[in-house]
Amino acid sequence: MWLLALIALAAVAALGWRGWKARDAQAQAQAADAAQRLGAIEQRLESVRRDQRTLTQRVQDAAATNRVLRDEVLGLGQRGALLEESVAKLSDPSRHGAQALRLDEVEMLLSLAGQRLSVADDRDGARRAYALAAGALEGIDDHRLLNLKQTLAQERQALEAQGAGPRARLSRQLDAFAAGLAGLPQRTAAASAVTEQRRWQRWLAPLVDVRPSRQAAFVAPSDRNAGEAALRIEISLAHAALERGDAAGFQASLNRIDQWITRLWPDSPALRQGRQQLAAMRRLPLRDDVPLLGSTLEQLRSLRSAGFTAPPPAATATRLEEETVP
Repeated sequence: MWLLALIALAAVAALGWRGWKARDAQAQAQAADAAQRLGAIEQRLESVRRDQRTLTQRVQDAAATNRVLRDEVLGLGQRGALLEESVAKLSDPSRHGAQALRLDEVEMLLSLAGQRLSVADDRDGARRAYALAAGALEGIDDHRLLNLKQTLAQERQALEAQGAGPRARLSRQLDAFAAGLAGLPQRTAAASAVTEQRRWQRWLAPLVDVRPSRQAAFVAPSDRNAGEAALRIEISLAHAALERGDAAGFQASLNRIDQWITRLWPDSPALRQGRQQLAAMRRLPLRDDVPLLGSTLEQLRSLRSAGFTAPPPAATATRLEEETVP
């Protein structure tokens, strides 16, 4: 019985081992198949990724092409608008004939007058430019320009009322002040009397030179010459600041001139009067605030930008006849 049991157990073990080997071979076959399928799927996925990258690049290229085309279309639209504007300007009757040329001339002369006033404060040049603009404007027979002519006349009157302008007046005052410096006394009367009273100073002159400190800060002639040269330079700088309309530079030059004259000359009524002149010049403005200046140019530009068109003389005459005849 025990031998039969061993045989049966051996048979069962053999059958089990064969079944296990079969299942193991089947599992290995399935794993190899799955690995092969996974490799195929990875290859397909890599191919899909390549296709996706290619499509993305194509989409980017198409977007860039679309942007270029859109910019070109916008440029064509802008060119079309510019062409329409040019055609509209060409079809505008105010762009033709002597009247358009006269209006351009008036605008150029008014601009030139404003630039002469603002840049160089050239009142005479501005007056000549305004006179030329008024003459050119008088040659245009149009009732719609009456307000413009009246504004130009008012602007010319305001410019004439200003005279030479603040810069020219300050320049003349500065020249008069510089000319008056030569008449300032080098020594005061009190210092001269003290010098005459103290006879002992003459005895000590070979050894000691005693001078009052209030006479001048520069004692040696070379120092005084250098100080007077520096004063002349400051006066020239003040003139240059006036020419370019630099209010801060003009004020600084006047302050330095005041410091130099107090160091070069002793206190006297003439010196105090000169310092008062400097203080008065410091308070004066370099520009006159006249609201009328430039109003004619603004009115002309607004009139032309509003579409000012002049009817032909024949149409004007016909319309006047229709209005006069009942």
